[in-house]
Amino acid sequence: MKELKQEDWREQLSRDDNAVIIDVRTEEEVENGYIPEAKVIDIYKGQEFIDEIDKLDKDKNYYVYCRSGKRSAQACTIMDQKGFQNTYNLIGGFSEWKGETAE
Repeated sequence: MKELKQEDWREQLSRDDNAVIIDVRTEEEVENGYIPEAKVIDIYKGQEFIDEIDKLDKDKNYYVYCRSGKRSAQACTIMDQKGFQNTYNLIGGFSEWKGETAE
């Protein structure tokens, strides 16, 4: 896992043709806004979260976020333990995101 500040995360993501964005927040949190193209996999769903992670292509680069950066750091750690090579945690999480959000 690499932890990236908002501007670095955004810049690296914009240049990455192999990127997948993962939102690990709850459905209720996602209803209040999200990063477009993000795949929502709620980390609080335990085994269901693990099952969904197991379906992902380990050769992709994963940009992971939550509300504050703590759950996404946990998600990156789990993904790293499962053999993912490139996981990037958004420091500060969605609460500091200044990009477009959907309603």
